Amino acid sequence: MNYHLYLENIQKGQKGLNPYLDFFNITLVELSYGRASFKMPVRPEYLQGANSMQGGLIVALADEAIAHAMMTELRPEEGLTTIELKSNFLSGVANGELLAEASVFKKGRNLIIGDCLVTNGAGKNICRVSATFMLLKKA
Repeated sequence: MNYHLYLENIQKGQKGLNPYLDFFNITLVELSYGRASFKMPVRPEYLQGANSMQGGLIVALADEAIAHAMMTELRPEEGLTTIELKSNFLSGVANGELLAEASVFKKGRNLIIGDCLVTNGAGKNICRVSATFMLLKKA
């Protein structure tokens, strides 16, 4: 995959490049070297039985934001895949919009570590996620 071209097209707002982003109406807010921000609406069908957004959807948003932040630091011969993900749920959310702000913490030869803070529209912390990705070397 050509990550540079993918990110360029995502920044232009092109649809159809990432079905996950399209399906959940997730939009790019900002993308720069080592950083990515996405926003996502909280819809009634995303709520679980306790009337709060299902946690896995929040973590998936953070994972995607972290991955995009990491893509900005990849060389042409590198790919990546999530190998570890840790989440801390800080508050529930039942409506509005989520903002996921991710950054690369450290890139090594084989691993890359990133963090993401997900907040609601009022800036309240909802979830903190840390992830380790493996760098894949293309032949």
